[in-house]
Amino acid sequence: MKRVFAFGKGRSEGNKDMKALLGGKGANLAEMASIGLSVPPGFTISTEACQEYQQLGKNLSDQLWGEVMMGLKIVEKDMGASLGDPFNPLLVSVRSGAAVSMPGMMDTVLNLGLNDQVVRGLAAKSGERFAYDSYRRFLDMFGDVVMGISHSLFEEKLEKLKHLRGVKLDTELTASDLKELVESYKSVYVEANGEKFPSDPKKQLELAIKAVFDSWDCPRAIKYRTINHITGLMGTAVNIQTMVFGNMGDTSGTGVLFTRNPSTGENKLYGEFLINAQGEDVVAGIRTPLDIVAMKNSMPGAYQELVENCHILERHYKDMMDIEFTVQDKRLWMLQCRIGKRTGKSAVKIAVDMVNEDLVDKVTVIKMVEPRHLDQLLHPQFEDPSAYKEKVLTKGLPASPGAAVGQIVFKAEDAESWNAQGKTVILVRTETSPEDVGGMHAATGILTARGGMTSHAAVVARGWGKCCVAGCFDIRVNDVDKVLVIGKTTMHEGEWISLNGTTGEVIFGKQALAPPSLSDDLETFMSWADKKRKIKVMANADSPADAIAARNNGAEGIGLCRTEHMFFASDERIKTMRKMIMSVTQEQRQAALNQLLPFQKSDFEGIFQAMDGLPVTIRLLDPPLHEFLPEGDIDQIVKDLTAETGLTSDEVYSKIENLSEVNPMMGFRGCRLGISYPELTEMQARAILQAAISTRNRGFTVLPEIMVPLIGTPQELENQVSLIRSVAKRVFTEMGSSVNYKVGTMIETPRAALVADKIAKLSDFFSYGTNDLTQMTFGYSRDDVGKFIPTYLSKGILQNDPFEVLDQEGVGQLVKMATERGRKSKPGLKIGICGEHGGEPSSVAFFAQIGLDYVSCSPFRVPIARLAAAQAAL
Repeated sequence: MKRVFAFGKGRSEGNKDMKALLGGKGANLAEMASIGLSVPPGFTISTEACQEYQQLGKNLSDQLWGEVMMGLKIVEKDMGASLGDPFNPLLVSVRSGAAVSMPGMMDTVLNLGLNDQVVRGLAAKSGERFAYDSYRRFLDMFGDVVMGISHSLFEEKLEKLKHLRGVKLDTELTASDLKELVESYKSVYVEANGEKFPSDPKKQLELAIKAVFDSWDCPRAIKYRTINHITGLMGTAVNIQTMVFGNMGDTSGTGVLFTRNPSTGENKLYGEFLINAQGEDVVAGIRTPLDIVAMKNSMPGAYQELVENCHILERHYKDMMDIEFTVQDKRLWMLQCRIGKRTGKSAVKIAVDMVNEDLVDKVTVIKMVEPRHLDQLLHPQFEDPSAYKEKVLTKGLPASPGAAVGQIVFKAEDAESWNAQGKTVILVRTETSPEDVGGMHAATGILTARGGMTSHAAVVARGWGKCCVAGCFDIRVNDVDKVLVIGKTTMHEGEWISLNGTTGEVIFGKQALAPPSLSDDLETFMSWADKKRKIKVMANADSPADAIAARNNGAEGIGLCRTEHMFFASDERIKTMRKMIMSVTQEQRQAALNQLLPFQKSDFEGIFQAMDGLPVTIRLLDPPLHEFLPEGDIDQIVKDLTAETGLTSDEVYSKIENLSEVNPMMGFRGCRLGISYPELTEMQARAILQAAISTRNRGFTVLPEIMVPLIGTPQELENQVSLIRSVAKRVFTEMGSSVNYKVGTMIETPRAALVADKIAKLSDFFSYGTNDLTQMTFGYSRDDVGKFIPTYLSKGILQNDPFEVLDQEGVGQLVKMATERGRKSKPGLKIGICGEHGGEPSSVAFFAQIGLDYVSCSPFRVPIARLAAAQAAL
């Protein structure tokens, strides 16, 4: 089994399609080399080797080490230099690279191969200052990544020396200063670990490879994979590559760029460049980089070649690219390329532009845009930016667009803790590091004092669609005392702050947010997606306003209208509903229902009107009745209900006691209410059908569907269908007019799924209520899973929260079986899904695959479901 793959300009043992084996970085290095770009020679150790390393108890086998040495010899031959040779030294970088990009999550070592002898040879060849600058960087990075010595211990030595010399920047230190710093750094090894720095370059290489493999299982990498649902990978590859140096003076430099703007999608190079620096200086945000266009003046030849390479890579990969490069003494070297992470706005614009540029076809771009990109576009923006003009405290770099409003926290773990308590937070840091990934994900926005547009905070935030303002040099962050100072304003943890990631503004206080607006590019893109999908997308909407929003977002009807939500719309409605619940006699109950009917009818008319020509599925009352009673002190509740209903306090107490249930979510609810109180079903059916006829008579096309909830037996459905149809006959006679309507049911109990063939004979349609179906299949209370689901996810007992992502192996098989049985009994039966899973992309793909007619989701997730359905069809 081959585990080491070499590459160099014009030749390669791998290609871009080998990401599972070589990782994204290794596969793309191999591809760049094979198409003739200037890539420093190197080799990639495969992800299979990482898996083997873990299985061998974190040891490199002799066979693997032999392959590594063979790969090293190829590189040494290419470069005419050798690792550890003081007269002709080869230095290498050792980098991680998983199949899925995980920016900053795993480890890197640069300048490997240096020791006291080699550094003198390098100094004779390339200059003393450069040589010792590279050596001190290596000692710091190797100590931190490989030996477990805190970076802060090295940083203390550096800051102390800078203070003694009276300088601010690393670049102001002389060669003599750096020599002194190297000795200080070597002493850190002894002080921290009790052992000397390992000077044998091959031992350095072995330890660095192990450290990169080990970083696959470091907490930040595990957390990143959990957050992004990255599963099934073998591990990380290790890329060992010849070092090229951007820190060899003013004719050298390093940079990171995107071939298009990752925030807006503008077709213009977007990136940063540092003269006399190494790559880590740019992404770490320690020095303030220059805009990439500055390179055009300082290094015109290398810049022109870089522009040409960008065009080559975009045409080759047919996508926007993220590129790292180094210029060594005016010569350009391409260090890495990958598909660039981007915001939702950028993703859609790039997709439309690339089709218009004839770079890709429509099918390609439908696959290119991710459903989460649309999720970002549907996030709110600031209501009126001019209204907060007087409250702008400062401006930083607009690193990731959007609006964020939250309470200030200074530590990643606090952001996670506060978020778990339901608080909205802004994470404020001097600069973020990969260890902050959990807090960054928990925060609604990120603010940093340091860092540029390609810093760690910016790249990760853009990938997640998080609002981020970076490089805000006016702010002073004291995370010990938990204080943020901006000019004359001092803010403490817990105070409210707002960020405008599009402009870079930092705003005092809690600013008003407005719903998002959809762009012309998005409409164009969605029109392409709609032509490809086979499954319809409906919306869950409970009011005319929801229905209008759903229709504006492209919904093809309403798959779930929850009638219970209508009763909370006003005090008059909820009080009348409580009178109905507290009724002692059928006459009292009927009187309250007669009062509720006009409210229901009015709402249904508004929804039918909004959905003119599209189907509207209305679910009869579903939740337990106790949910409509007030919460709080029982004595106060009884007092309020006594006043509202006219009952005595004893009668109210008795009624509340009768409504009390041990397990209400599996108790007196759904069709059980309509069977026990047929007048309840009669009122709702009457309101729906009267509203349908009334709306139709005003010139609208109405397609009403009445849905019976929570059945477990055909007999339950038969009871309710018979009742609804008898009400329909009476309404049609009374109004002298009729309307076509359907009666169907929700399949949300495992038993209903098992007897779907019998239920289908009584039903015009099925709609899967996957929230309850998941709850009953797993035996998990969806109101209480927060107590153990995080533990299950962290321990790998579950891969996803089953209430967010459909459990295809269990719940999904019930859905598939019920669909097959239902259609066998009644060919052409209309079947859809209206649970929370209707807007989750992988779940939508499953529903499309098994042949459902539609999915239904919240109005603002409709575009996401439309795209997911198109991608499933492709």
